[in-house]
Amino acid sequence: MALAVKPLPTAPEDYLRLEAESAVKHEYLDGQIVAMAGASERHNRIAGNAFFRLRQATRGTGCGAFVSDMKLRVEAANAFYYPDAMLVCAEDDHPLYKTRPCIVVEVASPSTAAIDRREKWLAYRTLESLRAYLIVDAEARAVDYWLRDEAGEWRPGTLEEDEVLTVACPPVTVSFCRDDFYEDVAGLS
Repeated sequence: MALAVKPLPTAPEDYLRLEAESAVKHEYLDGQIVAMAGASERHNRIAGNAFFRLRQATRGTGCGAFVSDMKLRVEAANAFYYPDAMLVCAEDDHPLYKTRPCIVVEVASPSTAAIDRREKWLAYRTLESLRAYLIVDAEARAVDYWLRDEAGEWRPGTLEEDEVLTVACPPVTVSFCRDDFYEDVAGLS
């Protein structure tokens, strides 16, 4: 009988070196390297819309808007993720990853929704700089969010059709409505 061999944990430094050489993106989860699947056109449009909204808000501010090719390091979870979009206003100079986002946006598909809502949420909420975590559904016009209030408590919500969600990330303030995410995205109700 053959025995399954459990892979040895990979050090973060080795992951970063391997990732720089790889043609395929991988996330890093406490020593394990996990390949990422490709995304659909709808997923890409939604992520692009989120990035565009963040980029509009950052012009001339010193803040940075990043799309899914920039890694986010979450030290408390010993993980590196590729959020679909994020906004960083704090000093965060590493060229391969960021550690201090103010806003993180994930576009949830049927295959990623559980990870986005559990694993990533548990990791992201440990980031002291994070003020908002948004999960945008790729299959229906639905946006769930968690906002950190002034007392440091997380408040969940769902972005309603006519609601405007405003997040302060000094020196910028970003406002979102559902249409911002779903512009030019066909086939959703």
